[in-house]
Amino acid sequence: MAEEPAGARSAQPPDAGGERPASATGRPAAEPAYASTGARFYPIMLAAMAVVIVLSGIGGSKAVQLGPILTDGAFFIFPFSYVLGDSITEIYGPRAARQAITTGFAVNIVSSSIYWVIIVLPGLSDGSNAARDAAFRLALGPVWQVVLAGVVGFAGGQSTNSLIMWLGKRRNHEKGLYGRLVSSTGAGELIDTLLFCLIAAHAIGLTAVGQVVNYTIVGYLYKIALQYALVPLTGRVIAAIKRREPSYRAALAAA
Repeated sequence: MAEEPAGARSAQPPDAGGERPASATGRPAAEPAYASTGARFYPIMLAAMAVVIVLSGIGGSKAVQLGPILTDGAFFIFPFSYVLGDSITEIYGPRAARQAITTGFAVNIVSSSIYWVIIVLPGLSDGSNAARDAAFRLALGPVWQVVLAGVVGFAGGQSTNSLIMWLGKRRNHEKGLYGRLVSSTGAGELIDTLLFCLIAAHAIGLTAVGQVVNYTIVGYLYKIALQYALVPLTGRVIAAIKRREPSYRAALAAA
């Protein structure tokens, strides 16, 4: 293993919630540290977010009932887009977060366009293939409405989420990570859920007011409960990536 550069050990980011880094003069750093988006982990996190968003668009087109609870088929995967969004903002900064949000827009719109092309392509006319074609149309037909809802919700929610993460880090630097994660998640998911559910409810067959209210409230409570449960793990993952991103360590050392 290569020897650490001089000063790298002192520049290691603290554990989540640790103390704010100090400059060589002992004063707090003027600007928070961020890693370069050319570093090794950023493309992986960006690709993972794109996959989560595409799968959420497909899963979100199916209504799911678990006892008295109404939700959709993306309930178990979509919250991870916020975990990734938090991590990208914290480690790579607001510009990288905007790039991730824009990429989410693009993959949502492109995937919806591809589904539409597949649907309008003529299928075989024999009985079994006609049945498959009808089933395909029925399954993917409403996806564009769910994608529209996802684009609107994702834009509002992730922008709010990223802004709160950035403002918190700008004020506290390395300190208070858990507080940033909790507050940004609560606000971002609230806006996202309200916008998404109001647009997508009809597309997945929820028309009664009680159903829409159930879908919205349960969706919000579930998402934040899952993400709050994951906050300790998210914090540890963020701290681990900070330690392993040379550009982040360099940014701390230069502060």
